[in-house]
Amino acid sequence: MKKIALGLLVLASGFIATHEALGQKGGKSKPAGQITFKKAVLHDEFIAEGVAVGDVNKDGKIDVLAGAYWFEAPDWKKHELTQPQKFEYDKGYSDAFVSQGMDVNLDGWVDFVRVGFPGKEAQWFENPKNKEGHWKVHQIHATVGNESAGFFDVDGDGRLDLLGGNPTKKQMNWFRAPVSKNETGWKQYTVSTENSPGTDPFSHGLGLGDMNKDGRPDVLVKEGWWEAPQNRLQSDWTFHPAKLGEASAQMYPYDVDGDGDQDVMSSSAHALGIWWHEQVQNETGTAQWKTHLISDQFTQTHGLALVDINSDGHPDLVTGKRYFAHMGKDPGEYEPPVLYWFEFKPGKNPTWIPHQIDDSSGVGVHVVAEDITKDGLIDIVIANKKGVFVFKQERK
Repeated sequence: MKKIALGLLVLASGFIATHEALGQKGGKSKPAGQITFKKAVLHDEFIAEGVAVGDVNKDGKIDVLAGAYWFEAPDWKKHELTQPQKFEYDKGYSDAFVSQGMDVNLDGWVDFVRVGFPGKEAQWFENPKNKEGHWKVHQIHATVGNESAGFFDVDGDGRLDLLGGNPTKKQMNWFRAPVSKNETGWKQYTVSTENSPGTDPFSHGLGLGDMNKDGRPDVLVKEGWWEAPQNRLQSDWTFHPAKLGEASAQMYPYDVDGDGDQDVMSSSAHALGIWWHEQVQNETGTAQWKTHLISDQFTQTHGLALVDINSDGHPDLVTGKRYFAHMGKDPGEYEPPVLYWFEFKPGKNPTWIPHQIDDSSGVGVHVVAEDITKDGLIDIVIANKKGVFVFKQERK
């Protein structure tokens, strides 16, 4: 990764990305009115709830992976990577929720990592190095809980790990990605004791970030956070109770009001609301949390990304309405599946300016927001019950 000149480390629903805010082609800050997105429909049927990106065939272009397929850039030709299954958007779910592209076995080729239905298996599919046929599948673990399970560098070794719950013991776990060439297994480590919050199959709300600013990333759920010990391989991290929202999606620690402590941004997976939770101290010096509304324009913001869209050095929010999450039973289910970015204006009283990107796509259970076209601008990639979409950022 390049050293960030004036940038932002982004931990977003399952990936780590860096973005140079200045110095790249098209990378200088622009007014929001000069920022547009060009939509590409890669697939118009329901194949996955989440999506991944990576240069699958080593041609220098970033491809898209979702469900049983990968889509070859720049024309998005569809290739099978495993046996497809048929899913009906109004009758159920897929076997592919949160996804990630990464070189698992360190052979120089991007593999596909896929977390299935909540509480079911997590797998990775081994890139066949441009050979024909389906990809070899490896199991990471038989059960992974929390609908916002995702990929983060938990131990700080520069490699993405899988963070999620153990629904059987109700423990928060992380699975360390292989660290030597041609290794295929992921090692399991325990964060919490048994009967912990955020670990059930359908738990909502999960994130990773340095809550106490000690240089180590902590694990967040909506009920509080686990403090990372110096040796992050050890178990039973210290838990700090906190009220950080309701049925959340991805969660992000960030000093929103610039007062020196960490606040938390989150959104409602199935109801209404995007929030930031302000950390304040009571008279005894104990942390308390005051919730502020960012937006209540639409429901089901099940996927949330924190990334600098307009290259001004401040992180913006990308989210939208998850399409038909509960087959017509959620509030606002039949309203347009919109996609938005919220422009962050920092200050003592921070604000977010909404900008609509699209009204016929929405989000899945997570959002990929990174520069896949290598022009210095953040693009957005979505997979959900409406299909698979790429939104290429353009500037006037």
